[in-house]
Amino acid sequence: MDPITKLSTIFTSFVVFQLLFHFVSSWFSAKISPAFSSLSFEKKIEWHSRIVSTCHSLVVGVFGLYILFFDEATKTDRLWGKSTLVDVNLSITCGYLSSDLLLIIFYWRVIGDKMFIIHHCTGLYAYYFILNYGVLAYVGNFRLMAELSSPFVNQRWFFEVLKYPKFSKANVINGILMTLVFFIVRIAVIPPFYFFMYSVYGTEAYARLGLVIQYSWIGSCFVLDVMNVLWMVKITKGCMKVISLIRQENAKRRLQNGKLD
Repeated sequence: MDPITKLSTIFTSFVVFQLLFHFVSSWFSAKISPAFSSLSFEKKIEWHSRIVSTCHSLVVGVFGLYILFFDEATKTDRLWGKSTLVDVNLSITCGYLSSDLLLIIFYWRVIGDKMFIIHHCTGLYAYYFILNYGVLAYVGNFRLMAELSSPFVNQRWFFEVLKYPKFSKANVINGILMTLVFFIVRIAVIPPFYFFMYSVYGTEAYARLGLVIQYSWIGSCFVLDVMNVLWMVKITKGCMKVISLIRQENAKRRLQNGKLD
């Protein structure tokens, strides 16, 4: 993709996600959930933010999976392989990150979070090098697989704000899937990813990247992975808490049944 097409895709993505946040989400949410209308202004802002996040995650996650398995250019050369499909996927993500960054700053009192500022800026910094220099397309697309966990994380929040019982079947199933998918796409991939990084270190192809791109690759991935580990710890603690509460409820029921007998 030429630079103009990349910038056009980023701009189009930015506009689409802004439209989703400000207009489409309200209409869609009122259709699928009558309770949406009764939410406070603050809850509606975060609701829209998570709707947009889910849309972005589904688009780039599914598209990224297709690229991962079927794009021969990036599979053949994981450092220098060029791919128009990856350029499109990363441009969509850059548009989303820019849009969400703007919304976070504008609605800081409601959805402001320093972790997301760091996450978005780190992502934009890393994807700039890939799109501008045409390198590490495979790596950039591989990192996008982390987005596949976001729909489950967002759905957990939707259940909570709609006051679904914590032990409801839908809530428990989503919680299990959220934990498993988050672990698979953000944590389990860390060892093989850094082994790949180690395996190409010192090669001619790696040297041609130059020090700036080399350090940017290592640094941005390290920052994102530290954040992923911190989020995984938080999710695990929440999961353990729910399991503990379920055990307590089951113990109470057994005790009550024993008294009745």
